[in-house]
Amino acid sequence: MSASRTLILCWLGLAVLSVASVQLGNSGATLVLVASVLLAALGKAWLITDGFMELRHAPRLWRGLLLGWPLAMGLGVLLTLLLSSQPA
Repeated sequence: MSASRTLILCWLGLAVLSVASVQLGNSGATLVLVASVLLAALGKAWLITDGFMELRHAPRLWRGLLLGWPLAMGLGVLLTLLLSSQPA
């Protein structure tokens, strides 16, 4: 696949995931919806890392760091929401 076609598909994927995030965010604030928004954010991070930055064939360390950071942040946000929603 040509580079321009890959970038166009990445842009389309990012646009779809962004619209989905906004729609899910406006639907309410249940944990399932929050988790869905975080999954969309992880999908966007993956598209940026592999598509735009073209790290598909990069060393595992770099790829792991760039994909692991959004995963750690998403899990941190989800854990914080879970802990804050529990009664004291």
